[in-house]
Amino acid sequence: MRTGMPCAPARTEQRTGWPVRDLLPEHLMTDLRRRYGEPQRHYHTWAHIEVLLKLFDEVKSDLADPVAVQAAIYYHDAIYDPTAADNETQSAALLRREGDGVLTDASLEAAVQLIEATARHRPPEDLDAPALEDAKLFLDMDLSILVAPWPAFCTYEAAIRREYAHVEEADFRVGRRKILEAFLQRDRLFLSCRFAPRWEAPARANLRRSLANLG
Repeated sequence: MRTGMPCAPARTEQRTGWPVRDLLPEHLMTDLRRRYGEPQRHYHTWAHIEVLLKLFDEVKSDLADPVAVQAAIYYHDAIYDPTAADNETQSAALLRREGDGVLTDASLEAAVQLIEATARHRPPEDLDAPALEDAKLFLDMDLSILVAPWPAFCTYEAAIRREYAHVEEADFRVGRRKILEAFLQRDRLFLSCRFAPRWEAPARANLRRSLANLG
């Protein structure tokens, strides 16, 4: 994933049948809102989903499978236990169960792959070109908090700390430093042509500043 890597041209053809906010049945949406309102959540809440949905509205005309991306947005943090290491796998499994018969088989499988990709924030291997572009956009949108203005970024970091209130301060600082350093060591934080040019530099600036605050 080199910075000079060529990007695929944006798709500009007109499409019909865009997904709308009631993509999912009412009972599934009600359950998702309940999940995102759980007391252990401070950043991974419905507000995060709303941010991604706004970005989704910006990019949906460039997506090969907008239904898959929208479903992945709804479900990618549906299961969130800060003490667990398999939230992404469990969230993908939940979508596989609840999306059966709601989404087409192809869109369901694509959405599951996108959710699983958030564990490492790297696109799944062996995707065709259109699906790869969808994955890049989805993963970039999920990291959009990294380019927030500094006060909002600090609010985000504080919310993450509250989600990990069960971890001692010294241990949290060590673990958080490893995560932020791992992001900075990547050739690219953002992968899509739409977001990478304007998000890469401010995101790295926020990460470096946050690392300095960790001491």
